[in-house]
Amino acid sequence: MRIDAHQHFWRPDRGDYGWLTPEAFPKLARDILPAELEPLLQAARIDRTILIQAAPTEAETLYLLELAGTTPFIAGVVGWVDFEAEDAPSRIARLCADPKLLGLRPMVQDIADTEWLLRPGHARVVEAMLRGRLRFDALIKPRQLPALAEFIETYPDLPVVIDHAAKPDIAKSELGTWSSYISYIANNSNAVCKLSGLATEAGPGWSAETLRPYVDVLLRFFGPSRLMWGSDWPVLTEAGSYAQWLSAAEALTAHLSEADRASIFGGTAAAFYGLA
Repeated sequence: MRIDAHQHFWRPDRGDYGWLTPEAFPKLARDILPAELEPLLQAARIDRTILIQAAPTEAETLYLLELAGTTPFIAGVVGWVDFEAEDAPSRIARLCADPKLLGLRPMVQDIADTEWLLRPGHARVVEAMLRGRLRFDALIKPRQLPALAEFIETYPDLPVVIDHAAKPDIAKSELGTWSSYISYIANNSNAVCKLSGLATEAGPGWSAETLRPYVDVLLRFFGPSRLMWGSDWPVLTEAGSYAQWLSAAEALTAHLSEADRASIFGGTAAAFYGLA
């Protein structure tokens, strides 16, 4: 089974997406729904997807769960809950009534407090996630990697995946500090990582060779069994096409065994998110 471990859908007129303005994202500020993605999946021979939240509202999470219930290729949803709400654990329990909810993703990258992940109040939220057998998608930037490392050490039983490899600054060719944090987390935890979002961080004009040093770091430290490919579509279209990014990812992993490639392009995601 080939899995796209990271994609989005949205309808801006719902009012969930404060960041998605026509001025900032002229290509993306429109309805983007399953019918548009389906032919791309068929062309890429992708069987299932993981649908990821893109707004800090529970209303959007409920909407995505509705889409998952009527769209066969959506294997499940990673949603959002306000971790700081007094009743966050009960909200999580209610959302877990839908078996399509696979995990939660606070939008940590947008939070000014670099150590937000370490707030003591999150303990009760993590306990609720563990009761619901949920996973944690870490949407962070490199400045937040040290806090993520400590978060993972604090909650070792919580399954964690790093979205977009923590968004290294590929456009500025920054590699060293990011690589050292990635190696520490990979070597000192069971966290996994998404091979996604790199084209967006590189910006227009990227090539597979642009991304190779970063992919090599991920392969060296996480290995194929802890890496999962994701498109980050449609955000991806700001920097390239679905087929272009998939082709680059396949080229950058072509030297691996068939079994290792199968892990990256489906097996790791299936194991992490608990898919049949």
